[in-house]
Amino acid sequence: MTARSRTTVVVITRNRRDQLLHTLDRLAGLPERPPVIVTDNASTDGTADAVARLHPDVTVLRPERNLGALGRNVGVRHARTPYVAFSDDDSWWEPGALTAAERLLDSHPRLGLIAARVRVGPEGESDPLNEMLAGSPLGRAADLPGTQVLGFLACAAVARREAFLDAGGYHPVLFFAGEETCLAYDLAACGWGVCHCPDVVAVHRPIGGVRAGRPAVQRRNAVLTAWLRRPLPVALRHTRLLAAEARTDPEARKALREMFARLPAALRARRPLPAPVEAAACRLEGPGPTAPGLQGAVR
Repeated sequence: MTARSRTTVVVITRNRRDQLLHTLDRLAGLPERPPVIVTDNASTDGTADAVARLHPDVTVLRPERNLGALGRNVGVRHARTPYVAFSDDDSWWEPGALTAAERLLDSHPRLGLIAARVRVGPEGESDPLNEMLAGSPLGRAADLPGTQVLGFLACAAVARREAFLDAGGYHPVLFFAGEETCLAYDLAACGWGVCHCPDVVAVHRPIGGVRAGRPAVQRRNAVLTAWLRRPLPVALRHTRLLAAEARTDPEARKALREMFARLPAALRARRPLPAPVEAAACRLEGPGPTAPGLQGAVR
């Protein structure tokens, strides 16, 4: 670690040892030489031991169970730098990206999270998410460096550690998949800015396509997020729309069933957004419970 490394990269993984080792090789080659924390979500393929052997400078956290996205929360709590960047086991950062993020965070004290530009696939093509984020109808604020958003890709974000902890990190009700929107809401509710900054660039190299069951979980979490943070009429509307889809769509039926199983916990944790943040969420909202504008772009 050098004196310039004021950003810790937090990585979550589960049973993807070889992909993780490739990602750690890429992170180790960055000019910033950031400290790296890996939360191994109860892998059974020898991931933690392989990291300890091949990347001894990496801190490996070994919770006794799969924490899902909450593994990032554990990593952030262990970090000792003012900023944290997030990678998954199939993503990393371009050289200079973390330095660019530090400059933006240094010069904009209200900036809580940067939604980076994403290059995806072997050819490094622009992720369609980039255009959606850049075109956010929320526009810019005078004290923030980019377009304001309420959505981002978890493995392509850099956060102020203080802001992340202030907002509570990722929500336990959601576990994983589509968990980013609730965190964006909570950051905004705490007064932190969430911006798309295209000068900060992440690389995402997903392998194997969409994981089995992931679409249903994303739809489940979109509705649960509405119950956690949106007004009751909005949450009810999202639920009714999912229920209507469930009549003919097996994935929607699964999402609805899982949503109701988690709904009591969501209701106990319910905290509606402040009026200005709710107004911003309404501006972004599109048709259907799983495609709310930029929030639906979160994958």
